[in-house]
Amino acid sequence: MKKDNNTLLSSFEQFTSKNAKILWGVLAVILIALPFVVKNQYFLTVVAKIGCYAILGLGLNILTGYTGLVSLGHAGFVAIGAYTASLLAVTLGWSFFPAMLAGMLVAAVIGVLVGLPTLRVTGTYLSIITLGFGEIVKMVLMNWQDVTNGTLGVKNIPKPQIFGIKLTVANNGMYFLILIMIVLISLFCKALIQSKAGRALRAIKTDEMASTMMGINITKYKLLAFSISAALAGVAGVLYAHNLTTLTALPKNFGYNMSIMILVYVVLGGIGSIRGSVISTVILYLLPELLRGLNNYRMLIYAIVLILAMLFNSAPQFITLRKRIFGGLKPQHAAHSGKEEA
Repeated sequence: MKKDNNTLLSSFEQFTSKNAKILWGVLAVILIALPFVVKNQYFLTVVAKIGCYAILGLGLNILTGYTGLVSLGHAGFVAIGAYTASLLAVTLGWSFFPAMLAGMLVAAVIGVLVGLPTLRVTGTYLSIITLGFGEIVKMVLMNWQDVTNGTLGVKNIPKPQIFGIKLTVANNGMYFLILIMIVLISLFCKALIQSKAGRALRAIKTDEMASTMMGINITKYKLLAFSISAALAGVAGVLYAHNLTTLTALPKNFGYNMSIMILVYVVLGGIGSIRGSVISTVILYLLPELLRGLNNYRMLIYAIVLILAMLFNSAPQFITLRKRIFGGLKPQHAAHSGKEEA
């Protein structure tokens, strides 16, 4: 039986490797055609949210997947990006792209400020501190009445515009904007990981002490990972906010559940896998929506799927297959990363 499973996995690996370009081409056609084939506005709104979560997953993957730092407060950076861009757009009349840049930069700066003291600790302590940060951000936004309008939120958020055309879910503009952003951010993440900085990050994750002895500036690269991860979370927040009419810092929007959910997506997609994070986010976010008709049983089924996915995720055969398909990290890459100078 085990031999049959290995043969099946081997055959699947050969098929995907030989037909990789064709498979990606088919996927591209499906993604482009999707909004024209599916006319359900609710479904397209859900897909837009999935795209925002996918960008957030890509950002968290840089911090957790490649640097080995676990953050449970990334929802805070999403909220910072969302509120910064929304307030600039509503109160000062900023257009979407300058507001998005501002939201990204503010999230990155706060990421550095949070990272400076917290990176002195690791493991569980870092996770607890980041969790506290996320909750503090949510409470500040909920109670800062004069600036954020408290629990009533930021209202009448304008939709993004390009050449005077509003990008909404109804005209598929928001869908393609988020899709393009996912592609660009994925390419950025890939370029980052293949760069000198990316090799240093992987070395730090593999062996922090050895990386220090090789001359890598640990604090510098950890802060770099923290700031980039926070910036991408800010971008996700900006897109999330501009897909809404009213933005509120309620627990269901920016609570710790969001941070934990994204961490689950990253882990199940494969630590250090760019494509895996995106695919895992799509499947696991969409699954409860597809099971909505089952009412009380849908969350039970969802929990069972998560457990099975976690068990399947730890199988040696699946780990090998995932690395080949999703482009996960190969251990030997990290071994050479220490040769890079900080």
